[in-house]
Amino acid sequence: MPTSRKRWLLPLGLLILSITWGYTWVLAKQALTYAPPFAFAAERCVGGALALFLALRLMGRPLKLVAPGPTLAIGLFQITGFMALSTWALVEGGAGKTAVLIFTMPLWTLLLAWPVLGERIRGTQWLAAASTLTGLLLIIEPWNMHTSLLSKFLGVTAALCWAIGTVLVKRLRSRQPVDLLSLSTWQMLIGAVPLILLAVVIPERPTDWSAAYIGILAFISVISTAMGWWLWITLLDRVPAWEASLSVLGTPVVAIVSSRLMMGEEFKLSEATGILLIGAGLALLSLIGWAASRRSAVK
Repeated sequence: MPTSRKRWLLPLGLLILSITWGYTWVLAKQALTYAPPFAFAAERCVGGALALFLALRLMGRPLKLVAPGPTLAIGLFQITGFMALSTWALVEGGAGKTAVLIFTMPLWTLLLAWPVLGERIRGTQWLAAASTLTGLLLIIEPWNMHTSLLSKFLGVTAALCWAIGTVLVKRLRSRQPVDLLSLSTWQMLIGAVPLILLAVVIPERPTDWSAAYIGILAFISVISTAMGWWLWITLLDRVPAWEASLSVLGTPVVAIVSSRLMMGEEFKLSEATGILLIGAGLALLSLIGWAASRRSAVK
C-alpha cells in the first residue's frame, strides 16, 4: 500500500470510531427503554463476541487464545468493568454528559502510561494534551454538583477501568506478538461472561425484544462493539496509549452534539468552548503525527 494512503488510514479510522462511538451513546440510552442495564450490557457484548468470532473464521485467522492471563485481565477491566459501569451510569444520567464523563479516560491513561509504559509527553504534545483536557473539563463542569453524584462516580470509575485495560493492552503487545483481531475477540468473550452472570443474578425487568430494540442491538453489537473495539486496539498498536486516548476525544463531542440536536437543547457557552478546545487539540495531534510521518519518510 502506498505510504500516502497509509498516512490517511489512521485519521480515517479515528473519524469512523469517533462518529460511531459518539452516536452509540444516544442509541444506548434509547436501548435502555427496552432492556435493563446489565442485560443490555451482556447482550451487546455477546453479540459483539459472536460477530468477531465470525470475522476470525471468515478471514482465516487463528482461533487459539494467546496469553490467557493478560487477556483475562484486559477482558475484566476493559469489557466487564467498563461496560457494566458505563451502562449503569447511562441509566442515571444523560447520554451526552455520561459520554463526557467516560472520556475522562485519557487523564487516567496519561497518569498510568508514564510509570507503567514509560510513555512521556514532550514538546508540542503538551499543548495538544492541555487543550483537549481543558476542553473536557469545561464540558464536564466538575464545579456543578447539581447532576447525579452516582452517575458521575460510575462514569469516572468506568473511565478508570478503560484506562487500565488500555495500558494492559499496550503492555501485552510490548511483551509478545498477539493477533489484534484475536485479542479483540477473546477479551470480548471473556468480558461478557461476568456480565451474563450479573444479568442472571441481579433481579431486573425482562428485555422487550421488539423490532426497534433488535435493530439497535444489532448495530451496537456489530458496529459499535465488535468493529469499534477492534479499531481501538488497532489504534493502540500504532501510537502511544496517551495519544490514542486523546485522539478519541472526538467521541464525547459527537455524543453531546447528537444528544443536544435530538432533544432540541441549546448548547451552553462552556460546552461550546470545550468542544472547540477539544477540536483544536485533536487537530494539533494530527498535525504532530503528520509532521512525524513526513520526517520518517524523508529519512
